[in-house]
Amino acid sequence: MNKHYHNLWRLLIIATLVTLAACGQAATTPTAAPQATSAPASAPPPTAVPTEVPTAAPLGAANTLVYDSNIDDLITLDPAVAYEFSGVLIVHNVYEGLVQFVGSDLSDLKPGLAETWDVKEAGDNWEVTFHLRDGAKFASGNPITADDVVYSFQRVISLNKSPAFLFIDIAQLTTDSIQAADAKTVVVTMPKTASPQAFLSILTFTIGGIVDSKEVKAHEADGDFGSNWLLDHSAGSGPYMVAHWEKDVEVLLNANPNYGGTPPLLSSVLVKHVPESANQQAELEAGDADLVQNLTPEQIAAVSGAEGVATTTGDSLLLFYVGMNATVKPLDDVKVREALRAAIDYDGIINGLLSGNGKKVQTLVPAGLLGYNSDAPFQQDVDKAKALLKEAGQENGFSIEMLVPTGAGPGGIAWADLAAKLQSDWDKIGVKVDIKQVAFAELLGSYRAQKGQLVLVLWGPDFPDPDANAGPWTDINAHSIAFRNAWDDPIAEKTRAAALITDPAERAAAYKEITDYVLHNGPYAVLYQPTQLFGIRANVTGFAWNPMGYTDFWTIGK
Repeated sequence: MNKHYHNLWRLLIIATLVTLAACGQAATTPTAAPQATSAPASAPPPTAVPTEVPTAAPLGAANTLVYDSNIDDLITLDPAVAYEFSGVLIVHNVYEGLVQFVGSDLSDLKPGLAETWDVKEAGDNWEVTFHLRDGAKFASGNPITADDVVYSFQRVISLNKSPAFLFIDIAQLTTDSIQAADAKTVVVTMPKTASPQAFLSILTFTIGGIVDSKEVKAHEADGDFGSNWLLDHSAGSGPYMVAHWEKDVEVLLNANPNYGGTPPLLSSVLVKHVPESANQQAELEAGDADLVQNLTPEQIAAVSGAEGVATTTGDSLLLFYVGMNATVKPLDDVKVREALRAAIDYDGIINGLLSGNGKKVQTLVPAGLLGYNSDAPFQQDVDKAKALLKEAGQENGFSIEMLVPTGAGPGGIAWADLAAKLQSDWDKIGVKVDIKQVAFAELLGSYRAQKGQLVLVLWGPDFPDPDANAGPWTDINAHSIAFRNAWDDPIAEKTRAAALITDPAERAAAYKEITDYVLHNGPYAVLYQPTQLFGIRANVTGFAWNPMGYTDFWTIGK
């Protein structure tokens, strides 16, 4: 069993465990409810790795990790707002949550700022009680209290930015749901229509980051909960703190002197915006970059065996797809959307452009999560696609615009190359695509405002559960993917019900029905699930990529 499938199997286990835990949350009888749970006494302390270095290294180039990536999607460093891939990477290393996953392991939830936690029934609700560990401090030196947790969670709900639906819609929290029982105890009350186990997983995402309420309140302006200040500053307790961020240039992180865990191996991390993979390769080979994220398969082959350079891969739960705005003619016709799917040369993309570094996935739940539907009925069939266009009254084809990010994406493929391939495929059925390439942040702004026609983009789940994909992709009220494509369909009711099904087999069957329906009726053409490729200097140690889309910088040394 190779690493990739080992991790997939491990993710299947956790998805099943989440489902099993959820069995009780929708049940009405005590026997079906989850037992009160707490973190195991034998669990390692947060950020227990590495253990061999007692203090952080001094500042300096030799103690700085230089990480090249395309970070033009970075909009903010505020944990209540960050929802983009680069934002997730930075926030994960700057803020601590109550609970966490360690390394690349998504199967075992570990203590974070909460030393233990309990889930119990309380009449019509669940009560999730967190007991904070003693002695924890923010980077400012302020002690971390229950009031900071309450402020952080209420702040997410009050700001109500992109990731807030995870608290508001998935966990069904209000600002009144979070209370401090004492200085070290926080109680979160949830209705039984929500899953406490899913909530615990959500807390490992950006919005679970606890902010220094005193520091943030000191920078509040015009009721913004300090969000403008946190755009490029930090107020966390994680191993690193933000030194500076220059948009589309770099983010510099310095070690937090008040971090309560084992100090980072390196004193600084410089995340550089290097969108072109050729430039990333050049910096890696010259020793100017320690780790690069977006090399193409050809570049990986080229640098393999080079002196001082190594390569590695990481699993992902990402899906590359084309979103089709369901209110834009003729994309409002389901037969037109089916024709576009039928005209795509999926095998050519995966075996040609990706050199096999991706899996053919055409449904909305990625391989590795419960509910993954391996059906891939679309192969390039130009005659079928033309027949569908004719049935839709579009036998002469049409012209349409497609928004495409700049730079390279996971799997090592340039967005422009992928767009050109799709453009060529659709040209065979008379569909003329005008490619409009823009920075990721600009693309997201248009997409979220429902201003896209076709949008080439990618998606990763916010927490390791099928509902993290099924909800956003089918429920327009989640104000996420379905909303961006203006797709309002009754299938959302089945998705909401599936999230609460207690029996794992029944839940998997429900997602089979949902994914089959969306496969042919939804406004999406899912293209593939990539393998993440990295180039790395040979002296770099301790790097592991988490399938949720981040790495623990503090475990990396050189």
